Amino acid sequence: MTQYQKFFQMMLEENKELFDNFQGIHDAYVLNPELNQAKFNSIGSEVVDVIREYERKLCGNMNAGKYGAFSSNLSQKFWDHIRKVYRKIDFIGASVG
Repeated sequence: MTQYQKFFQMMLEENKELFDNFQGIHDAYVLNPELNQAKFNSIGSEVVDVIREYERKLCGNMNAGKYGAFSSNLSQKFWDHIRKVYRKIDFIGASVG
């Protein structure tokens, strides 16, 4: 298991209730975006805050110096992994309709 996958699993385990709630609203949003937009944005903003916190933990010490490019790639892989599980994560804050 890669480092970003470990952080992803740790993030889900340490914030189980939040991500379980988000999974339900995410799935509802996929089926009916207009009806579920407000709740999706509300819970989703909390989720994104947690994701960014774990992204900082994962990449924080690498941004300075010669590992800056590696940090960017690692961050991208982390977000790509998140997008595999939560396909609509990038729609948080967007308005539909």
